[in-house]
Amino acid sequence: MTKSDSGKHSVGGASRRLVLQSAATLLAAPFVAKPTNAWAQEKLAGSGEVVVFSYGGSFTEGVRRAVYEPFTKATGIKVVDVVGDLAASQVKAMHQAGRVDWDTAYIEAEAYPAMHEAGMFKPIDYSLWDQEALEGTPPHTRFKDAVVGLASGLVLSYDQRVFPEAGPQNWADFWDIKKFPGPRGLDFRGKHAIQFALLADGVAHKDIWPLTDDKLDRAFAKLNEIKPHVAKWWTGGGEATQLMINKEYTMADAFDGRLISAIHQGAPIKFVWEGCYLTYTYMTILNGGPNTANAQKLLAFLNRAQIAAAWTQATGYPGPNANQVKYLPPKIIPLVSVDPQNAVKCIIDDANWLVEKRPDGKTNGDHVQERFLTWRTQ
Repeated sequence: MTKSDSGKHSVGGASRRLVLQSAATLLAAPFVAKPTNAWAQEKLAGSGEVVVFSYGGSFTEGVRRAVYEPFTKATGIKVVDVVGDLAASQVKAMHQAGRVDWDTAYIEAEAYPAMHEAGMFKPIDYSLWDQEALEGTPPHTRFKDAVVGLASGLVLSYDQRVFPEAGPQNWADFWDIKKFPGPRGLDFRGKHAIQFALLADGVAHKDIWPLTDDKLDRAFAKLNEIKPHVAKWWTGGGEATQLMINKEYTMADAFDGRLISAIHQGAPIKFVWEGCYLTYTYMTILNGGPNTANAQKLLAFLNRAQIAAAWTQATGYPGPNANQVKYLPPKIIPLVSVDPQNAVKCIIDDANWLVEKRPDGKTNGDHVQERFLTWRTQ
């Protein structure tokens, strides 16, 4: 990892970091209005620095421009970013060593429960947040010691060149080979394809989770129908989008941020929100970090609606404050999951269930993945 405030980034392997850093920067971040600056200067003014974890690449570049630089200008607090791959293992190592060098980190939803129980995070001071941020951020995205930092979705996307009039609108359409012919793409990770299969088989959104064994049996029976038409089980974050551009897929599940970036560059792709698989990444303040007070101020600043809108435009992955929609350009709103009309169509990843242990000692997530890998190789 590297510690920097000068634009240098470390290079890692294919990972969530690469999914995020390559999908960033939809538009130039909007100007931060005087009321936001005045509020920050009054409520959040300080000195010194705050050390934040980030994914590098265009993700960090966008966040610097949209959030960090305006934050420093308004508050006097310098932001130093630490670039690395997934943060959880490094945070655990710092916690065990008794020396925490960072102030904030993005933590994957499945890693959060155990780290929370171990006391690795400081309670978030919501008293620093303005009323618009509190009212716009749903309670299920705000915990005592974590708040959703970004949401990434796997959505049903399709090639407009193949379906110029009316493309697939839901996962039942994805399974309909006669009405919508052509090669498909699906993510190699089982929990996503299993959800889509259940939706295609008529399971209601509210009944997807937990993925009990009877639901898994039902999902695999449905997956048997589509398996011959999956041209490739994609593995990389931008692979599905690129293969569709290359005409190797007619439709695929793909990450929303990657699709938005491609669409803004002229790619002939559309996507729908119905049945989106939504995964949260939490923003946390690390217990024992060197600049906790400044980290609290940064989170309060970031979650202000106007700054949240700037974050979304800079990264392609929105935080949960729905009031940011008031500050987003109209053409962006239909493309982001935080729009209330899109949010109701999404199904949120049940990270707590996935990390629960089964009688055999395996987690539910491991069990699902093992069943899926066995099925896929048959």
